[in-house]
Amino acid sequence: MRPMKKLQLQKLFAANLLRERKARGLSQDELAHEAGLHRTYVGSVERGERNISIGNIERLARALGIDPAELLRGNHKPVR
Repeated sequence: MRPMKKLQLQKLFAANLLRERKARGLSQDELAHEAGLHRTYVGSVERGERNISIGNIERLARALGIDPAELLRGNHKPVR
C-alpha cells in the first residue's frame, strides 16, 4: 500500500463536499446553517484550507443527508 500524499484526503474531502452540496442545489450559507457551522468555515473546508474535525464531518454529512464515509470516498468525477 502506497502512503498517501500530504493533504490528499483533505483535498478529496473538499471536492466531495463541494460536489454533494452543489448536487443538492444548496448554497454554502444554506449548508452551513443546516450543519450549525459558519458559512466562511464551510467555504474554507471546500477549498481544502481546513483540517476538519470528525464532529464537523458528521454535521456536514447529516446536513447533506449522507453517510460521513461518502465524503471520504474517491473515484468521483471532478466538479466544474
